[in-house]
Amino acid sequence: MESARVSSIENQKRAKPFLRWAGSKRKQLARLGSFWSPLHARYVEPFAGSACLFFDLAPSVAILGDNNCALIDLYRVVRDEPERVYRRLCRIRRDSDTYYRWRKKKPNALDPESRAVRFLYLNRNCFNGIFRTNVKGEFNVPIGVRPGEYFSKEDLILCASLLKRAKLVAGDFAKTLEHVKAGDFVYLDPPFALQSRRMFRHYGVRSFQTTDVPRLADALRTIVAAGADFLVSYADCAEARGLARRWNAIRLPIARHVGGFADRRRRAYEWLITNMTLPALD
Repeated sequence: MESARVSSIENQKRAKPFLRWAGSKRKQLARLGSFWSPLHARYVEPFAGSACLFFDLAPSVAILGDNNCALIDLYRVVRDEPERVYRRLCRIRRDSDTYYRWRKKKPNALDPESRAVRFLYLNRNCFNGIFRTNVKGEFNVPIGVRPGEYFSKEDLILCASLLKRAKLVAGDFAKTLEHVKAGDFVYLDPPFALQSRRMFRHYGVRSFQTTDVPRLADALRTIVAAGADFLVSYADCAEARGLARRWNAIRLPIARHVGGFADRRRRAYEWLITNMTLPALD
């Protein structure tokens, strides 16, 4: 009965990510999706974040990885118990005292399901969906002013059904890329690390750094050598221009909304870098 209900939901609507995430590509899905083909063997994403492109494309087989182990643990629990997670989430009050009480809880002292509920509750109620930790690795984002409504139970069940198609990998992006084979499509959207200016650290203390850019460049060559296709999203900066010179690339305008600061809510540019032929883009 449950599988029939999921199939019915899948036929009616497209999945949407259930996480709020700084740097999300929700407004670029049509553009990014034009690089994907059903002929690709698998969808691979080593910087999953909210996985909005994965949920939008709904590939039959996928590999999702992220350096944020708590995020991958959340995906595992949602995959297995979406209704229990939703039920527990909706029982928690959405006020300041409750928020800071849950933020204060030590994840390691909780069972996996409670850790997942905590992660999801904080994400949906914190300021701008930012994931930020202090030097001790403790989540320290304040409560948001207008966090908005939750997704529906049906939305979460649909996401869970898609997560069942994915191998989930916790760790450095190189760990996920070890699985790449001929025919795969690899989408890489690392946290933007720019040498030219200080960036707001909204992905945690172990986030992607400028020192990782050469490793990323090496990884792209390895992907191509394996016979796979790749697409990289990166901010308009010296690091991206260095990558763009080696591959097919296009610089496109975007609206960036990261951090909630006035000077970060303005028109910006990003590069799309690929070993594929560039499709016609708006």
